[in-house]
Amino acid sequence: MSRQMLGLEKYGINLYESRHGDGGIIEEHHHTVHQILYALEGEGKIRLNGKSYPFKQDYVAVITPLTEHSIVSETKLTVLVLAFEESILETSIQDELLHCFFPETRFIELNPFDSSNVRQLLRKMLYEQSYGDSINFVAMKIFLSELLLKLARSQEQPESFDANVLRAERLRKYIDTHYYEMISAEALSSKLGISTRHMNNIYKERYHVTPIQYLTEVRIGLAKKMLIETDNDIASICFEVGFESLSTFYRTFKNSTDVSPNKYRKAYRSEH
Repeated sequence: MSRQMLGLEKYGINLYESRHGDGGIIEEHHHTVHQILYALEGEGKIRLNGKSYPFKQDYVAVITPLTEHSIVSETKLTVLVLAFEESILETSIQDELLHCFFPETRFIELNPFDSSNVRQLLRKMLYEQSYGDSINFVAMKIFLSELLLKLARSQEQPESFDANVLRAERLRKYIDTHYYEMISAEALSSKLGISTRHMNNIYKERYHVTPIQYLTEVRIGLAKKMLIETDNDIASICFEVGFESLSTFYRTFKNSTDVSPNKYRKAYRSEH
């Protein structure tokens, strides 16, 4: 398929929807550019370099140029297709992400956290593309780099045969890397697709605290480090570690350490 047919002739990147009816077949073919195929809804099978994989919601295929691939839909299958030329990416992104993590075609089954982030990035790209100006395509290239980073990191997930252990480990990693965001127990359990009670139970079984208790530990631990090692204003520290108000930060910090952030900083510095 030509660059023009893929919509790459002007900016080197295009995101479009591909719909497949029940029993539909896309015959084996290849492209001279990179593609990321994201199954939005429905079920089917995708064949990549002679190997068949199930293809349904939150499954991704990162397809390198000249890879033979085909799709067979078992129900109405909707796929978002992101086609792009390697040359539109910064050299460091090409080397450290594209070539390092995707030297060959990859099939990825996303976990609930990664799928949520991938969906959000694709929505942003569709929004930018709808305006069609050059600055919007600059934004698309930035989001493409973020998408490649997310997909690369998704392959680093620890393997486990226990579904609950895997959920707990992924939840812990999510908190470690998103502690600065507004996070509630309900939002976390929604990402996992389970009840808040069940989430708390499997996390406590693994780590002996609830996810929100762990989130507080992470935030307070970082706040302590910043109080000791920096001269940052306490309001700035409160904001950076994810608290929404100073009053909540002061109350939580004192509950954890028995002293206020100011006294904690002064006590440490008086010792040195």
